[in-house]
Amino acid sequence: MGVIWVVDEAMKLGFRNLDPDWCNLGQGMPEIGPLKGAPDRLNAINVAVGDLAYGPVGGIDALRERVADHYNRLFRQGKASQYTKANVGIAAGGRLMLSRFVAALGEHRLGHVVPDYTAYEDLLDYHRHRITPVAIETKPDTNFHIPADRFDAIVRDEKLNSFLISNPCNPTGNLIEGDELAKYVQVARERDCWLCLDEFYSHFIVDEDGNPGAGPVSGAAYVDDVNRDPVVIIDGLTKNYRYPGLRVGWIVGPTDVIEQVTRTASAIDGGPPVPMQRAAYDLLEPRRADQETNAVRAAFADKRRLMVNELTKMGVNVQNSGRGTFYLWADLKDLPPPLSNSDEFFRKALTRKVMTVPGRFFDVNPGRVRAAEMIGETWTRFSFGPPIDNVRLGLDRLRSICDQAQLAKAS
Repeated sequence: MGVIWVVDEAMKLGFRNLDPDWCNLGQGMPEIGPLKGAPDRLNAINVAVGDLAYGPVGGIDALRERVADHYNRLFRQGKASQYTKANVGIAAGGRLMLSRFVAALGEHRLGHVVPDYTAYEDLLDYHRHRITPVAIETKPDTNFHIPADRFDAIVRDEKLNSFLISNPCNPTGNLIEGDELAKYVQVARERDCWLCLDEFYSHFIVDEDGNPGAGPVSGAAYVDDVNRDPVVIIDGLTKNYRYPGLRVGWIVGPTDVIEQVTRTASAIDGGPPVPMQRAAYDLLEPRRADQETNAVRAAFADKRRLMVNELTKMGVNVQNSGRGTFYLWADLKDLPPPLSNSDEFFRKALTRKVMTVPGRFFDVNPGRVRAAEMIGETWTRFSFGPPIDNVRLGLDRLRSICDQAQLAKAS
């Protein structure tokens, strides 16, 4: 996986997590400290004696019901079909929940896009004895977007049983929303294809002008019947609420799917810790949850604007950077060689204690069976997840590297 490899390479040079002298512009988590306008950070967890026992494999009822209420409040007001606790399962993190879901699938042709989240590669590789991954390439000239009519054709022509996609996409930031997202859900319904929406970045949204988005985006808004439509949503506290260390994730979908996914949990992991779920319950209190994500959109829009401006000045192409996540998917092709190569750029940045992620890691290719690469060597992912001062420091160091390369080229 890309970020793990990046961190391992940086640790060889002395990197330690949260070291202020290092700028991790490759990190896959948002800043975890106080944020202007956000509620106070959680700093203690009370543990009742009873919570030290094994908890329910699918999560405690109180949290499952709160998650259901959360989706109904944000995305399903006025709709006849509403989520209940039976539509929700809880796991110790998003990757674990994705693992449960894929393990519950039968023999499937499963579509996924390239580029997308690096962990999908190993996730799908584990199940290639019964799941056939089908890679769908996306390209810069369409802003890495698959229009709904093309999605329909892909599902039909590739005879897909399911489709997995992060929305907004890690790393491209491509956002499927509004009528387009509604059509995706409609295609899934009409083609009887399971649509698995990984919505871990769904609150990190900006508008067309780069200003904070009006609110989060979710496929839950376009489901007709919560127990019949073939749509599952996977999310958690990790990104949208800035609590990666709590390891609380969830799945929302039809009740029979939740039952199947919960059965896989009894073999895979045994269930999530109850004390963490109690904490998650409090963090999803409606006013607190809204305050947090509103603050997130404001703060991260500022950091995104800073990074777009500074990378552009360096000669990095960020025109395909999308409107979601806290990443910029950037093309280094206009930088002087060897900086135009993402691996060479990564190595040079490490010498200045700055970390990035070469784009090749997002070329999801389970089992490495596909010979042709879909991502060129000039692409890289930059993260504005760290606090803004640290992001600024990292950008200053990268600008120095690029300026020196430009001078050397001119001479």
